[in-house]
Amino acid sequence: MKSLRVLMLLHPDSVPAESLKGYGESETLEWKGEYEIVRALRGAGHDVRPLGVQHELAPIRNEVENWKPDVAFNLLEEFHGQTAYDQNVASYLELLRVPFTGCNPRGLMLARGKDISKKLLAYHKIPMPAFAVVPMGRKVRRPARMSFPLIVKSLSEDGSLGIAQASVVHTDEKLVERVAFIHERLNTAAIVEQFIEGRELYIGVIGNDRLRVLPVWELAFTEAADAPSRIATAKVKHDPDHQERHGILHGPAENLAPGLGKRIQAMAKRIYRALHLDGYARIDLRLSANDIPYFIEANPNPDIRPNEEFAQASRHDGLDYSALLERFLALGLERARKVQ
Repeated sequence: MKSLRVLMLLHPDSVPAESLKGYGESETLEWKGEYEIVRALRGAGHDVRPLGVQHELAPIRNEVENWKPDVAFNLLEEFHGQTAYDQNVASYLELLRVPFTGCNPRGLMLARGKDISKKLLAYHKIPMPAFAVVPMGRKVRRPARMSFPLIVKSLSEDGSLGIAQASVVHTDEKLVERVAFIHERLNTAAIVEQFIEGRELYIGVIGNDRLRVLPVWELAFTEAADAPSRIATAKVKHDPDHQERHGILHGPAENLAPGLGKRIQAMAKRIYRALHLDGYARIDLRLSANDIPYFIEANPNPDIRPNEEFAQASRHDGLDYSALLERFLALGLERARKVQ
């Protein structure tokens, strides 16, 4: 790929320093992954300009008008403090006619609404846990079809925000308490799902029209894992020290029944297309004890830092980190050409 001017959009707290020199490990926690992305892109010959974006769109417009980037590398997960607004930034880039990496606005909207995505996928006969939505201010009434244990999550937040061991409830009293926690602490509606005991699986998908499905990846709770409910809390997913202390591993899913891995990958591809995703996304499933893969949620624009599941699965599939980022750029440019 020729050298490109790449405008990297990210939260101001994640804008990396030009060098790690002089910084301690704790000081780089907020932006170490972003630093590695910038370094990889610059190593491939691209001119990269990180831009912190939080409350105003004007900085994006100014950079587009004055620097004229070839493509925006979109790492924003929120705008104005609202995760649901990430789709609006992508829409703004479309209006500016600037190619961008990651998912299109429609896919972001469909995947962000966990209830909408589940209803749409139910039409496509994708297995998923029974669920119910409890809007803000609404009294909790457990549907008769749903039995304990249940798991309570935010309807719109991602990154395991609000998910803890207390999210898995076994009584109506605890259900009411946890829904109130989501309403009051996260200020969002709550989604209540049948809790699926089983294995936590992630499947990365890359592409617009032609799709590349990465190997089935597992967040594995070993026998040493002492959590009463084996769920992917934020610490479980993103804290290496916590993972080591509690016997939590992630890597290629092993000991799957014959043909099951291929079936799960095919299911991930169907979900990706049904939700109008493109660029790249991660599909999260729970595999029950009787080998039924249940859809949990789709994550467009997932974490792609070098030590996270998506990048590791990519390397395992023969696509090194630099090549992965180059692929994202190529897909963003490809999509823009089709709408011109």
